[in-house]
Amino acid sequence: MSSKIITFFLFFSLSIIAQISPGELTTAHANLEGLSNCTKCHELGEKVLNSNCLDCHRKIRNLMNLGEGYHSSGDVKGDDCTKCHPEHFGRNFKIINFDPESFDHNKTKFSLTGSHKRIECKDCHQPKYILDSETKKNEGTYLGLSLYCFNCHKDVHQKTLGDNCNSCHGTEKFKPAEKFVHNNSKFQLTGAHKNVNCIKCHPVSNINGKKFQKFTGLIFSNCSPCHNDVHRGQYGSDCKNCHLTSSFALINRNRFDHDRTNFPLLGKHEVLKCDKCHGTDLRTKLKYEKCTDCHSDSHNSQFLVDNILQDCKDCHNETGFHPSTITTLKHNTFKFKIYGSHLAIPCQSCHFKMQNWIFRNLGLECIDCHINIHGSEIVDKFLPGNNCMECHSTETWSTINFNHDRAEFILAGKHKIQTCSNCHNKENDSGEKELIFKSINKSCEACHNDIHVGQFKTGNTVDCNQCHGFNNWEAIKFDHEKTKFSLKGAHEKLKCISCHKMKYANDYNFIQYRLEDFKCASCHT
Repeated sequence: MSSKIITFFLFFSLSIIAQISPGELTTAHANLEGLSNCTKCHELGEKVLNSNCLDCHRKIRNLMNLGEGYHSSGDVKGDDCTKCHPEHFGRNFKIINFDPESFDHNKTKFSLTGSHKRIECKDCHQPKYILDSETKKNEGTYLGLSLYCFNCHKDVHQKTLGDNCNSCHGTEKFKPAEKFVHNNSKFQLTGAHKNVNCIKCHPVSNINGKKFQKFTGLIFSNCSPCHNDVHRGQYGSDCKNCHLTSSFALINRNRFDHDRTNFPLLGKHEVLKCDKCHGTDLRTKLKYEKCTDCHSDSHNSQFLVDNILQDCKDCHNETGFHPSTITTLKHNTFKFKIYGSHLAIPCQSCHFKMQNWIFRNLGLECIDCHINIHGSEIVDKFLPGNNCMECHSTETWSTINFNHDRAEFILAGKHKIQTCSNCHNKENDSGEKELIFKSINKSCEACHNDIHVGQFKTGNTVDCNQCHGFNNWEAIKFDHEKTKFSLKGAHEKLKCISCHKMKYANDYNFIQYRLEDFKCASCHT
């Protein structure tokens, strides 16, 4: 009898286990076998949670948090781990179905281009390139590599050129540095410099026991670090004053130093060809006391004083006719002073008219440059002579300094803190916003809804001011003793709603304040 009981319980237990565990775990998860370990992967009675998987597989979780690696790609992002890595198919089940030959590396954050396409996976995915010591212990892992070039390649520049190899090199080969453009450097190659071998300027030496070619820290502020000064400093250290980079034999007009004359070459004069001023005969002495000895008066005698033309240098210098050297301080000695936003206006906005530069008789009033957008909406009292300064300043049009107490509608209470546009910027019949002042409706209901639905209307208007102030809607001015029904005795203690009931009419709820019947029997039975 006892043997039968034992057999029954053994059979029953095996049946229960079979129902709970559908099969053995793979060798990798064998340590999680057993009923007491189920909830390490499963929610109780539910599926496996990704968060439980990632609690163990922390390296993958870290990559996903950074948006890196294959598990962050669109192929698998958001999927359940068990979709690709099912379990309970036996110890020898291949839980990672990964084929290096068919894997699309572009789905990681490191796309294979150039020479990287032609090397074997194991050439990069090997322990010596893995930075994390724990990851190194995982035989055959594809995790743990950095995206930086120096993780796999030696820095032959010995930290002198930063860590972005991609700015100069491609992935096909290190030499030549196909992306490097010398003209993007501080020293642009021109003339004969284009034909010089790199090593002539960038010497190779031995530093830290390694071959090193110097690319930074070179002195090139003048020519002497590379070229011998045959003039021994007689003409200064900047060879470019006389020579061209095309050849030392090509010089600026026989190595002539113009600064030794009474007319040093400055600004635009420096880049002129000699014959622009001297023609073909360098021996002829030129007049040079005034700019107009060479330059025409483009201002058409606007700057004649006592019939004498003023010199250009009063407003211009040799760096070019534009911009003028007239400063704000100088301009403010004229009739029109520059302040506020006018300081940011370029000269031509005011002075260049009809393809000509005009400096005389431009007008000094606002209306001479600005259009009166208000038209007839602002009366002469507030805009005398179209003088915008009555309301505006030169800082910005939106800064208003108008004293509203001068108008018929004095601002009080909450009205004081409103912006001008809240009342004056209205939609016209076409639905467009426009500024109105003179034609604005000053009645309360022009801005505020009449919640009393006309009970207090006199004629065509409602004067809210009879009961309300401007700080809030409390009826602080209302005196019931001035109505047809004086509150005396017990009536004084009643709440308003006791007599003035809520009413619904014309799709609107409102409190009825105007009562037609004051008989006692209307309220008292």
